[in-house]
Amino acid sequence: MDILGRSRPARVEPGPGRDSVWDYPRPPRVEAVPERLRVVVGGITIADSTRAHRVLETSHPPAYYIPAADVREDLLLPSPSTTVCEYKGRASYVTLDLGERHIPDVAWRYRDPHPGFEVIRDAYAFYASRVDEAWVGDERVEPQSGDFYGGWITSRIVGPFKGEPGTWGW
Repeated sequence: MDILGRSRPARVEPGPGRDSVWDYPRPPRVEAVPERLRVVVGGITIADSTRAHRVLETSHPPAYYIPAADVREDLLLPSPSTTVCEYKGRASYVTLDLGERHIPDVAWRYRDPHPGFEVIRDAYAFYASRVDEAWVGDERVEPQSGDFYGGWITSRIVGPFKGEPGTWGW
């Protein structure tokens, strides 16, 4: 049951080589990503890294954090938007500026993360739903549903995922 008394969907068994997001921890955990990550908009590579991290949290597809040195920061403008995560701290957002195309709040980062999350300090987490392409290795990711969470869905994880309709209270 969720906090409103609604039943949650059943956990999907992940099978070999796959993870269930329901096996991810709460509070979340940070881990290094061995694959290359890429973010592309309008044919321009905005981020390209082999030094990224991902945050794993119960019911969420992973959010991937790319070090600032591997991001085209010259194309990013500060946004007034902020959010707070009880585990990671206060996030600030950036807008992608490609001249003729602006994407507000395309990514977020933690300037002063809470203890345990220092490794993602100033790294950017891009919304897969707001960019043209997001890649983990050779796999193009699917964005997490909804407009609040920014998880990246690959074939190596199974849900159900928070963010889909009816999941707000999970």
